[in-house]
Amino acid sequence: MTLQDRIDAALSAAVQAGQVPGVAAMVTDPHHTRYQGAFGVRTLGQPQAMDLDTVGWIASMTKAITAAAAMQLVERGLLELDAPAFRWLPELASVPVLEGFDAQGRPITRAPRRPITLRHLLTHTAGFGYDTWNPEVRRYQEALGLPLMASGRRAALMTPLLFDPGQRWNYGIGIDWAGRLVEQASGQRLGEYLARHVFEPLGMTRTGFALTTAMRERLARIHQRDADGSLRPLHDFEIIQQPEFEGGGGGLYSTAADYLRFLRMILNDGLSDDGARVLRPETVDLMSRNHIGGQRVSPMRSLNPARSNDAEFFPGVPKSWGLSFQINEAPAPTGRPAGGLMWAGLSNCYYWIDRGNRLAGVYLTQVLPFADRLSLPLYLAMETEVYRALSAGG
Repeated sequence: MTLQDRIDAALSAAVQAGQVPGVAAMVTDPHHTRYQGAFGVRTLGQPQAMDLDTVGWIASMTKAITAAAAMQLVERGLLELDAPAFRWLPELASVPVLEGFDAQGRPITRAPRRPITLRHLLTHTAGFGYDTWNPEVRRYQEALGLPLMASGRRAALMTPLLFDPGQRWNYGIGIDWAGRLVEQASGQRLGEYLARHVFEPLGMTRTGFALTTAMRERLARIHQRDADGSLRPLHDFEIIQQPEFEGGGGGLYSTAADYLRFLRMILNDGLSDDGARVLRPETVDLMSRNHIGGQRVSPMRSLNPARSNDAEFFPGVPKSWGLSFQINEAPAPTGRPAGGLMWAGLSNCYYWIDRGNRLAGVYLTQVLPFADRLSLPLYLAMETEVYRALSAGG
């Protein structure tokens, strides 16, 4: 069987078994698509078939795109990796470190020992958290009456640091703040900047924060997996379409085909398919290196089982972080070698980049909770088939 046959068989079997409603997946080298396939439907109960141009919420797969935009501005001298970020966003100077709560439940805070930088924001070492995984963040929001991140309100960003910048890794809203830095340095809304400087040169015509009419016509709905394992579409689930800020950490809609163009740009050291320079080669190298030293990525423990399961990719494999990418520091069980890059979106969409073997892949479903017990293993099986074919000379 060919690689196409093996991945097709795995994905189609999962759809037929009702494990996922629909799935689109692609694998590329720097110049050619090595695999593409789509199975199932966009929304259960509706006839529209899933395909490579089906639009889905890509959630935290947005982060790598926002980081690329920020690094474009670093290249132009409009942002700096290690300068205090409050130079561009003064409100970052007043974000406190949370030390606990008093007997009345009021937050106890102090000033941070060092300023937040863009490098901290891109590597999840600034000290921010997420209300989905950090109970301290949730308690602080409730104490101060702050809105949740899903509200799209700027006040949702005003959560505290859980430790001093640079002290350790913790997954959080840092790249949403990096998106705000892009806006301040460029003088444009984040979506406007991305459209002109990332999406247009890469030919990503079905990617954006706001759903156009054409995108909505191809939209797949998020599905919730219930306790009995069944799936139901969430017809009312949609990212706020007119937010106060566009979420650089998780607000984009896109397609498997569009996202593959972004991944191929990374494989091509910053060049688009038609030779447009999106990032300098040295910038891609910089983004792909470990920026947290001996610190390691830690498991994410869920507070909201409807939104996320506990999550960790490749338990037991040491993992560091680049400028928006997780890096496996030892070979992964899928066959991906040490130094591979990856991340994911809450809606159970995943990608990886292997610059050594010049391969990248994207997998898109629309399922909650994150790290779904059926969709995540399906993605890992797809990646495993790619490396089996590679080791066999395919």
